[in-house]
Amino acid sequence: MEDEKKINLSDTYKPREYQRDIFDAIENQGKRFALLCWPRRAGKDVTLWHLLLRQALKNIGVYFYCLPTYSQGKTVIWQSIRNDGLRIVDMVPEDLIYKKNESNMSIELHNGSIIKLVGSDSYNKSIRGSNPKGIIFSEYAQADPEAFRVALSIVQNNNGFIIIQSTPFGHNDFYTLYKIAKEDPQWFCQKLTVEDTKHISEQDIQHMIRTNVISYEFSRQEYYTDFNIGATGSFYGQYLIKARLEGRIGVVPYETHYPTYTAWDLGVSDSCAIIFFQVCDGGSIHIIDYYENNKLGLEHYCKYVLSKDYMYAQHFAPFDIGVQEFGSGLTRYQMAQRMGIEFTIIPKSGLLDGIEVVRCSFSRFYINEATCERFISCMQNYSQEWDTKNNVYKPTPKHDAYSHGADVCRYMCNSLNLIEKETSPEDLQKRYLKAMAETHGLPYNLNTYRYR
Repeated sequence: MEDEKKINLSDTYKPREYQRDIFDAIENQGKRFALLCWPRRAGKDVTLWHLLLRQALKNIGVYFYCLPTYSQGKTVIWQSIRNDGLRIVDMVPEDLIYKKNESNMSIELHNGSIIKLVGSDSYNKSIRGSNPKGIIFSEYAQADPEAFRVALSIVQNNNGFIIIQSTPFGHNDFYTLYKIAKEDPQWFCQKLTVEDTKHISEQDIQHMIRTNVISYEFSRQEYYTDFNIGATGSFYGQYLIKARLEGRIGVVPYETHYPTYTAWDLGVSDSCAIIFFQVCDGGSIHIIDYYENNKLGLEHYCKYVLSKDYMYAQHFAPFDIGVQEFGSGLTRYQMAQRMGIEFTIIPKSGLLDGIEVVRCSFSRFYINEATCERFISCMQNYSQEWDTKNNVYKPTPKHDAYSHGADVCRYMCNSLNLIEKETSPEDLQKRYLKAMAETHGLPYNLNTYRYR
């Protein structure tokens, strides 16, 4: 880090040993993409704010520091004060600043470079159409992932760089990028825990757990960078952990001697999610497949389901399947019927009651990980909304990109009582033969349980 003396920044930042690698990756190895998965309070923002300044001094251009929301930029960087009393934003020495704009949180340097704080919640306005040479995404696990996708195309065109940092928040988009970065030689990827950084002693963490300052799960996520814990406030995180420990998430094949059911969460201008499942011996629920998409018509989803080789018994949908479509005059139930899907309507139930039904059913779940990765991510990240005013979790879930997978699981569980009235071995065999007959367009004799 010899350049520090030349640009006179060493008085405001002295890196810890584990913080040096990211400087080496960007400044010496020429990496253009980097991902840091560091524990809480490990100095991520201080380190990367310093790195962004160094880049702005070396290469004239526009540089963005992106927080999940624009207001967080003010809280985390612009107004945040380090332990030594220095504001993070004031790590930029005054003699390097040509102009500082408090209202839009930007700094123009004497060399012409501009450093600006932006939020992923307003990426259309702040990132799209701009031409930054470098972007840092802070606490990416909480951010809108679309901001990164927009930034990526810009940076690829102008030979810039992107650095992503965060602590985990379950198997969400940050986890997906972590898996990519870990395998792709174009990326610098570093995952550290407190055992590596030692910036907080493990004794202090255990003390916080014993005195109920933090939970064990929180400590695993925030200090040991454990992706498998799930989002704090997650409704189903602990149930997924138990399922993994018991070997119920992994290879779960399609059982040809059992019928397949589907449950649908039908969106209009939103996502549509479909879960494919079988009820097997002992009442175990085998979740064998999952599909989610958005802004596509009902015809697309019907064709997709019917293109599968599964032998279907029933298709379940919530009560709003009966809503009349604007323009056609038909309900979605009638439209699906014309396309070859006959829905069974699930009785309406309360949201929190449905969540409890899922929790009670979870011990019966066997999930095929290869085809249900998105579903697992939804279940892990489906969480309570945080009440910032009272500093508590609200009892209701927040509606976000993970809601659809969790909702369709709720519909699946609410459909089980409609299935289980016919789950004796004899009835399962009857339903399977009926499904095969209907699939192949053959007549079926319900009394003899065989094809005519």
